[in-house]
Amino acid sequence: MNQTIEILRKRKSVREYENREVSAEVRAEILNATLRAPTAGNLTLYSILEVTDQSLKDKLVTTCDSQPFIATAPMVWIFLADYQRWYDYFHVSGVEELCAQQGIPMLKPEEGDLFLACCDALIAAQTAVVAAEALGLGSCYIGDIIENYETHRDIFNLPPYTFPIGMVVFGYPTQTQKERIQTPRFDQKFIVFENQYRSLDRDEFNEMFFERQKFISKNKIAEGIDTFGKATYLRKFSAEYSAEMRRSVREMLKVWKK
Repeated sequence: MNQTIEILRKRKSVREYENREVSAEVRAEILNATLRAPTAGNLTLYSILEVTDQSLKDKLVTTCDSQPFIATAPMVWIFLADYQRWYDYFHVSGVEELCAQQGIPMLKPEEGDLFLACCDALIAAQTAVVAAEALGLGSCYIGDIIENYETHRDIFNLPPYTFPIGMVVFGYPTQTQKERIQTPRFDQKFIVFENQYRSLDRDEFNEMFFERQKFISKNKIAEGIDTFGKATYLRKFSAEYSAEMRRSVREMLKVWKK
């Protein structure tokens, strides 16, 4: 099997690491690969915050939904959607004067620009993950970095047109983590459609969630929780951290749209 394909197929999240630092050489290899990631219009609408201060890692444990392994990860990168750099450059390069001469307003970044920057940042993050895997490191995405916007803005000195859309922690996996079984994924027939989106019917959902439903049926979760859909709604979609994520993004958008 092609080595890259094998890496992608075998990859799994790693949340426990050997007490081993990432060398400067390995870090440089990962970073160099990351910076070659595809980017919209070659604009590089992202920045990377490398968190090396242990006190900041410890804070992230709390602000990112109480995940203690963040503090033990030897390498922590926060991927920012970043339009601030271009907006600052527009000012430095005289765009404000140009707009005044032409009698038009100088535009500010809007929601579409944010979405595009988020795409850039996440493409870079996944490139870093694959590069790290190729060099023997494990990794784990921390989506909770989206939460607690005001706190993260303050401790990382984030200007208005930046947003921490993803965080990845890296480290060498322990033997237990190496041997841990991969979590399953859905069959492609439920995910991949040709030409047009198609909603699934009840029978297809029953087939799609058959294995996960068996777990719910076998283990009494709580009174009235008899489907995987109900369990997931309560555990994920309507959970406190999801409510905080939505609040945080609303607050960030207020700043972005000022």
